[in-house]
Amino acid sequence: MRIVFMGTPQFAVYALQALNQSEHDVAAVVTSADKPAGRGKQLRQSAVKEYAVAEKLTLLQPENLKDPAFTKELELLNADVFIIVAFRMLPKSVWSIPPKGTFNLHASLLPNYRGAAPINWAIINNETTTGATTFYIDDKIDTGAILLKEALAIEPSETVGSLHDKLAPLGANLILKTLDYIATNPTPKPQTLTGDEQEAPKLTKENTKIDWKQPLRYIDGLVRGLNPYPVAWLEIQNGTSVLKVKIFKATPSFEKHSFEIGKIVVADKKIKIAHKEGMLNLEELQLPNKKRMQAQALLNGFTFKNGAEVL
Repeated sequence: MRIVFMGTPQFAVYALQALNQSEHDVAAVVTSADKPAGRGKQLRQSAVKEYAVAEKLTLLQPENLKDPAFTKELELLNADVFIIVAFRMLPKSVWSIPPKGTFNLHASLLPNYRGAAPINWAIINNETTTGATTFYIDDKIDTGAILLKEALAIEPSETVGSLHDKLAPLGANLILKTLDYIATNPTPKPQTLTGDEQEAPKLTKENTKIDWKQPLRYIDGLVRGLNPYPVAWLEIQNGTSVLKVKIFKATPSFEKHSFEIGKIVVADKKIKIAHKEGMLNLEELQLPNKKRMQAQALLNGFTFKNGAEVL
């Protein structure tokens, strides 16, 4: 089939590469405009753009998806189908163009975990299974009729980084299967809600902060579900200073202790925080304006003051 591919991050590159190496014809690639990033505010290209440029694929970077000129440009490509992976919400004037429709790859088993961060929230909520779904685009977010699904087990020690690297190739292969599937003119299945579905909202400063009142198992999931990005964090009162500390890796220990809840306990070159259900052993963390470090290395040059505690 002749396709137009739309996507932005590295997750989408896996799918684009699989399509580019298949028998299908990639008529064009659509990605986000270059954006200033970093301290120097230099323009940064998306991962999809970098791949498209390297492979000399036709590249479009519209500022406005509703621009009639952009719509006309897409129409002239005469594509059979549009494929979306981690891109912006499309107007109907775009997704209604191709005769075989426009379908999206979503990194969950829909209708569970609709939203912007499905891989993160599956781990945060300590799920044991996730997967990928292809579905036709409609005028709402992640609600269209389902084409194909494929499940994947989540390991107990999984991080969002490791799960991302498993789901990306699985999703790429599912896209190829979906192209074969839609060639048969199938009847897609409408999504049916049971009321038990979880959502996958955008990650914010608020919902990535560790709440020490949450169960220890949830805190463990939060740390793993935000590693390596955007990273769970907490505030520690250390003497007269309040430190915003990023937690990359931590191990929960369900045990009885006599420490006050929230207290920082340093012993045997280990940093632990007392929780009502046990202790959280901080293994990799980052202090303000410092590098990410192993706990033992951090303690070689930093001291938590007596009485330091989580706020």
